[in-house]
Amino acid sequence: MTMLVGKKAPVFSADAVVNGGDFEDNFSLTQYIGKKHVLFFFYPLDFTFVCPTEIIAFQDRIADFEKRGVQVVGCSVDSKFSHWAWLNTPKNDGGIQGVEYPLVADINKTISTNYGVIAGHYDYNESNELIWVGNGGEAAVAYRGLFLIDKNGIVRHQVVNDMPLGRNIDEALRMIDALQFFEDKGDVCPANWEQGKDGMKATAEGVADYLGNH
Repeated sequence: MTMLVGKKAPVFSADAVVNGGDFEDNFSLTQYIGKKHVLFFFYPLDFTFVCPTEIIAFQDRIADFEKRGVQVVGCSVDSKFSHWAWLNTPKNDGGIQGVEYPLVADINKTISTNYGVIAGHYDYNESNELIWVGNGGEAAVAYRGLFLIDKNGIVRHQVVNDMPLGRNIDEALRMIDALQFFEDKGDVCPANWEQGKDGMKATAEGVADYLGNH
């Protein structure tokens, strides 16, 4: 896995579906630099099982992200047409109708490769045929990667789950709160910090004071 924390988020320009059904060419996260934090997440494939629970869960909490000034963006190795079809399929039929944040099409797998979440690699078999070897089986798909990117385009938090392990939306929001608390106050966030709790000065005295009062 590529460690991107503290580095510039890899730049890309790709097709995307926005507003629940509009195609956008040359979609890029750079449009948010200086304006918004970005929560950029990968999921394996459209029309699967764990993936819609996550995608819909992000949409269900979209107001919580928006009030924090955070843009949610999803990405998978599917085409924009697959995204569009899934977005136009009712939830009762296995779709994600009602999701309005952008879904990026990484059909060439370059974005997921640059973010270090592609689940495998190409190799040759005994017949000298090029094959995909990876956790996604015969298909080249992405792990459940999540990246919190600040307004300067720097990755400040990343987490990558294996295919069967869905993410926790509350934890994603907690990390956003922690980053924004640090940016605003300058205090660091100790273990199990939550919004409304005290931070801690990043000094020996600050640690002693914090531990002495908790």
